[in-house]
Amino acid sequence: MRQGTILMQGRWRIFRHEDGREAGPAGWAYVALFCASLLIGVWSARQFGAVVMWPANGILLAAFLQLHRRKAVTVLAACLVINLASNVVRGDPMPFLWLNAVLNLAEVLIAGVLARRLCGAALNLRRPRRLVMFAVAAVTPAVLFCTVTIVTVAAVLQTYSADLYAFTFQRYFAMEALGLLTVTPPLLLLARRHRFSDTKAVAGPKESIALFSLLTAVALVVFCQSSVPITYLIFPALLLLVFRVSTTGSALAVLLVTLVGGVATITGHGPVTLQRLAVDPELAHVPTIVRQLNVFYGFLLALIAVALPVSTIVSERRRMMDKLEARTLAAQIARRQAEAADAAKSRFLALMSHEMRTPLHGVVGYAEILSRRPGLDEEARREVDEIQKSGAALLTLVEDVLEVSRGDAVVGTDAILPAGLLAQVVAASGDCAAAKALPIHVSVLPGAEAPVRADHRRLRQILHRLVSNAVKFTTEGEVAVSVAREGALTVFRVSDTGPGVAPDLVPTLFQAFVQADDTISRTHVGAGLGLAVAHRLTRAMGGEIALESTSSSGSTFVVRLPLPLAETDDADRVSDLVEAGVGGPARILIVDDHPTNREVARLMLAPLGCDIFEAVDGVEAVEMASSAHYDLILMDVRMPRMDGLAATQAIRALDDDFSRTPILAVTADAMPEDAARCLAAGMDGHVAKPLTHASLFAAIDAVMNANDEPASEAAA
Repeated sequence: MRQGTILMQGRWRIFRHEDGREAGPAGWAYVALFCASLLIGVWSARQFGAVVMWPANGILLAAFLQLHRRKAVTVLAACLVINLASNVVRGDPMPFLWLNAVLNLAEVLIAGVLARRLCGAALNLRRPRRLVMFAVAAVTPAVLFCTVTIVTVAAVLQTYSADLYAFTFQRYFAMEALGLLTVTPPLLLLARRHRFSDTKAVAGPKESIALFSLLTAVALVVFCQSSVPITYLIFPALLLLVFRVSTTGSALAVLLVTLVGGVATITGHGPVTLQRLAVDPELAHVPTIVRQLNVFYGFLLALIAVALPVSTIVSERRRMMDKLEARTLAAQIARRQAEAADAAKSRFLALMSHEMRTPLHGVVGYAEILSRRPGLDEEARREVDEIQKSGAALLTLVEDVLEVSRGDAVVGTDAILPAGLLAQVVAASGDCAAAKALPIHVSVLPGAEAPVRADHRRLRQILHRLVSNAVKFTTEGEVAVSVAREGALTVFRVSDTGPGVAPDLVPTLFQAFVQADDTISRTHVGAGLGLAVAHRLTRAMGGEIALESTSSSGSTFVVRLPLPLAETDDADRVSDLVEAGVGGPARILIVDDHPTNREVARLMLAPLGCDIFEAVDGVEAVEMASSAHYDLILMDVRMPRMDGLAATQAIRALDDDFSRTPILAVTADAMPEDAARCLAAGMDGHVAKPLTHASLFAAIDAVMNANDEPASEAAA
């Protein structure tokens, strides 16, 4: 019972799965075709003394493979009874009366089970491999088994000679195999054309009719004459049709040639009748036409071996082209979606950067202004310091998240003095280190004093994250920062005397959101993005970052970057940039739509003794810049009525000295592309909110120095 279940439902199942869609002819149609093929066989045997091939088994095999179990059993049983009745009417002797019918059914069952197992559940004979498997691994074994059985029984009962046995074996095998190969594939392909479409680059109805008409005409010319051996003329017309029609059409074309050639040959016409037969006393009683049919069988086998494989290869090529076209279209759609998603992501990052930096500007700015106010008691100063630290931590977190989300951007090339860069980095962590009484030692080793060209923003972020980590995790001892020149590489090292890195954390140290202590009782805050951002930025600059050493007495991180040396004039420029402050009072116009932002900037600039003027949008800024001279304009970007970019372009279009007023973008749009857009609009510099005294004065100094150089050259 278990074996029966396996045969019914497993990979070696006998019948088609019940869930499969019904398609193709109904069961009675297969029975009708089976009866018609038997009648044609009986008529051919009585009229001409020979049967060209046996299509009845091909029809029965198609029904077995296509119908569901109940219908298939009914059709098989009905056809077995009809076959037995036909043998009785024909007068077959025992045991051939029942043996022929039983072997026909066995041939169908063996070929069907093998085909279902080896050719795929879908039985898609449009695939070259499956067609070959159907012919070689399903049809051939089934026909071979039945041929050996029936011919051996006949040889034993009728004492066949070796020559007669070989001739009968060859004829019976070819007749049965051709019946399965020429009838079953077309019926299966027709029944499953709804599932396996093959229409791309296939001839239309008119062209198909013309090609079939041409093949029919050539077949009639070839087989309706008996004077010239021109069977080879069939192949050009057949191949022309095969390359233009579907696999189903090619199988029907083979069947068409088989019918035309079979009828002509059995009636004594066609090139086959020109075959000279060797004199063989053992075959003297065999009719001449029967012996000549073996030549026709060879022709048909060659025809099938050429047409059907070529047709399936062409069909497979069409299928692959369809698949390639579909995948290309899908890839194009995916690319457009990715581009749209990337654009949306960029807009989202720019918006989030702006919206998060704007309130931070008020928090950090006012906190720094308060910290510089004299007369604060110790408690108030401590609270202000805590606000500053929290604001700085939040700003760092925002920058880290945006940096991780943004991915790799274009690398800038700024002239950087290593000593000045390290001073800026150490200053950013100076307050936190001072609170712990933790000294930070900076060393510029011999050979590393010269300026280099690098992306200033990225390099500062890399070193800032390493130094801030070292300060955060070190409670006593010191932090050391050094820079050295090793060949073409600039090497930065950050060492601390903290607790070191746990061995199990080392492999994932530079992954995002990885923390040394991620428990709810951890003592250090952070999102675990610092080292991940440093690693990403280092890779983007073509360098490498690593944990050089770690122990219970401290750790050392190393950053190696291939930074080229800057030119001499670049060195002079860098020396100017690292100096902070504005020389002398100046008229400064602050342009911002937010009152808090204007007040923060005004309060930061007030100690310098500047004359401060304010405008609420770009329209007011253009009006004021066109009527009075200003030494510097601090321009916001996002404003109503007229934005900062448009206002800058309008100011640059003014006459005389008004158009050359230095303009510094002071905006929460802090992405690199935002800075590039500001410079393209005509601004002289860019500084991101939230502002600190150091960042604002450094940006003003850079803008003023850049504008002083052309003036000096003009004076000279």
